[in-house]
Amino acid sequence: MVAIRLFAVVVVVALAAVFARPVSAQTNLKFALDWKFEGPSAPYFVALDKGYYKAEGLNVSIDSGPGSVAGIARVAAGTYPIGFFDINSLVKFLDQNPDKKVQAVLMMYDKPPFAIATTAKTGIVKPKDLEGRVLGAPAADGAFAQWRAFVKENNIDPSKVRIENVGFPVREPMLAEGKVDAITGFSFSMHYNLLQKGLKPQDIRTMLMADHGLVLYGNAIMVNPDFAKANPKLVAGFVRATIKGTLDTIKDPRAAIKSVMKRNETGDEAIELDRLQMSLRDNFVTAWVKANGFGGVDMARLAKSIDQIALTYDFKARPKAEDVFTSQYLPPVADRKL
Repeated sequence: MVAIRLFAVVVVVALAAVFARPVSAQTNLKFALDWKFEGPSAPYFVALDKGYYKAEGLNVSIDSGPGSVAGIARVAAGTYPIGFFDINSLVKFLDQNPDKKVQAVLMMYDKPPFAIATTAKTGIVKPKDLEGRVLGAPAADGAFAQWRAFVKENNIDPSKVRIENVGFPVREPMLAEGKVDAITGFSFSMHYNLLQKGLKPQDIRTMLMADHGLVLYGNAIMVNPDFAKANPKLVAGFVRATIKGTLDTIKDPRAAIKSVMKRNETGDEAIELDRLQMSLRDNFVTAWVKANGFGGVDMARLAKSIDQIALTYDFKARPKAEDVFTSQYLPPVADRKL
């Protein structure tokens, strides 16, 4: 009798343990940003705080990154299955590493923030004015990676521009101190970093490369091919949750910035909100995105952007647009409309 009672207890405990388990276990997923936790990274933290990733069965951890170029290798190596980096640099990476099929699955910056920043006192107002000047450019910078195409499109004599390789931390200080005449970088990073160095808005001049001949896209969500093949539903879930976080950010950036500031306690909320609003206006929400929904690409434009890269880059194994971006993980357009 005792044995029967003991068996019954064991069965009850076992059943209780089974039914106490969550309906779906959360899969840990490491996601790499291109840079620091700043305003434009709000969509991911909104998706995290609102439980959009969790609803997709994902326990997402978000790490800062080394820049929009160098981080692609992290995705290729599988160190981070998913990352947020420059799609133009991905084109070159695929050419240089034909055995590594990293692919973009969600376009975040329909218009890239690649820019040249200078100050009013330099007198530089158009691309051609860079001739005879010193350009400070971090070697790993996504904007500088487009320099040769920018030079070509604007008929700049590159021999007349002295390039100085500067580190990210000293880029804006060197411009503010007049040690270089202009710098390359992301518009919403350079502008607010220069404000923090004491410059006034009217002292800063920014030339978006997209306004001067470049048809390139910007940063996108990229995946490791082995991970995507083994986990297609998880990739689709990550994309779906990220789009929800992005649409919420677009609707209410003031609320969204709170999710960033929870992870950036030393940042200035007013500056990060301005930075976010600038990126939403210039990079996220374009006329094409309004008409076609967020997250996709015009494959003809992407192909043309590869043609533009080819103007100043010698391809060995030139990738096609479909090698670079796939829409297979995107939800229906109706779920991506602003």
